[in-house]
Amino acid sequence: MRIVLQRVSEARVEVNQEIIGSIKKGFLLLVGVELNDNAEDIEWLCEKIVNMRIFNDLDDKMNLSLLDVNGEILSISQFTLHANIKKGNRPSFIKAAKSDLANEMYNCLNAQLSELIGKEIKTGRFGADMKVSLINDGPVTILLDSKNKQ
Repeated sequence: MRIVLQRVSEARVEVNQEIIGSIKKGFLLLVGVELNDNAEDIEWLCEKIVNMRIFNDLDDKMNLSLLDVNGEILSISQFTLHANIKKGNRPSFIKAAKSDLANEMYNCLNAQLSELIGKEIKTGRFGADMKVSLINDGPVTILLDSKNKQ
C-alpha cells in the first residue's frame, strides 16, 4: 500500500459538485492499494499514521501526533499511486489492485484508523470522479509505502 499523507488545516472532497467529506486540522490521505497488500500492510500503516509526530508543540517543534492534537482524517482512494512509467509516456497500473480487493482493503484501513483515533474517518467515494481541495499545513507531505518499511 502506498499513502501520500498531507498535514492539513482543512480539506474536503466533492463528487458531482456536492461536498461528501470535509475535515479541519488533521491528515489528508491518498491511498493506493497494490495487488499483494494484506492485513499486515494495513496494521503497519495505521500505526505509523496515528503516531507520526508531525504536528508542532508549544516550542514549534514537530513533536505531536494526530492523537495528541485530536486531529481528523480525510481518506481518498487513489489507484494512480501505483502508476508505472518506466516504459513510454502512458502509465501502466498493472500493480494496482483490482477494484473489489482495493475497495475491501481501503475500507479495512479506514475502519482500523477510525478505531485507533476514536472518530469517524471522512472519505471520498470509491471509484468516483472526485475533486479534492486542501490547505497543506507547512507544507508537510510524507510518502508511506508498506513495501518499503526500512
